[in-house]
Amino acid sequence: MIQTISQKPLAAVGMFSLAILLIAVVDTTCKAFTDELHAFQLVWGYFLGVAITVTGYFTARRQRLGVLFATRRRALQICRPALLAGSVSTLFLGLTYLPIAEVTVIGFTAPLFITALSVVILKERVGPHRWAAVAVGLGGVLIVVQPGGALWHWYSIMPLVSSMFFAMFQIVTRMLARTESSDTTLVHTGLGALFWTSLLAPLVWTQPSAHHWLVFLGTGFLGAFAHMLVIAAFRRGEASLIAPFNYTKLVWVVMLGYLVFGDIPHPETWIGSAVIVAAGCYVLYRERRRQ
Repeated sequence: MIQTISQKPLAAVGMFSLAILLIAVVDTTCKAFTDELHAFQLVWGYFLGVAITVTGYFTARRQRLGVLFATRRRALQICRPALLAGSVSTLFLGLTYLPIAEVTVIGFTAPLFITALSVVILKERVGPHRWAAVAVGLGGVLIVVQPGGALWHWYSIMPLVSSMFFAMFQIVTRMLARTESSDTTLVHTGLGALFWTSLLAPLVWTQPSAHHWLVFLGTGFLGAFAHMLVIAAFRRGEASLIAPFNYTKLVWVVMLGYLVFGDIPHPETWIGSAVIVAAGCYVLYRERRRQ
């Protein structure tokens, strides 16, 4: 089902920016608990909270989950939450070892991977300008992680892997948007991601305390609410207007990283982030011109 746009750009930007703030709070909260629980268990708890929130939301609206589960593209609806679970799992694994600002900056490469994958999967045409932007953006990643430097380690790759998973997640989302309602996709995402992460959690299980359960429910609620805000934002404004505001996340994570962990980003992080954000914005600009 194709969503109609009601042309309320200020409302769209406001909703999307609030969603980005909530996601930054989720990332910061989960990083704060990576010394108590493994990243995979935190991801499971997060999606448990998401599933409970989504189920409660549709129950309050008196919508039957059985009806919402009806889909014409079952394989994609199963694959999509698996990609999301992979993206969040590798992101949280990176957060265990890296400052949150560096993880976020590397995560900004997702639009670049979407550009590359759209050629292979969606058979879209990508010109030399956008390929150049992809190359420049990946160069920005090298500035941030500094191969051979103090920040470089195997876990430096995790945010990059997370971006790759998220890019594939967005590609599948595009494919589903042609035929599936946002409610159907939301239900499959919330419950499907919980299923996939439930396969990993037993491998690293530690008995959660009462405050851990509160973290699971709280972050899951914020994550689900952020997802609903994103859907609402894209119904009210064009993607080319909204998407660049994803980069406001850097502002929030720098502030939260300093307040919670005392982290101050290195100069290389600022330089690399400027390169990556510029490349991402150029890709969005070329996409808008193409459309």
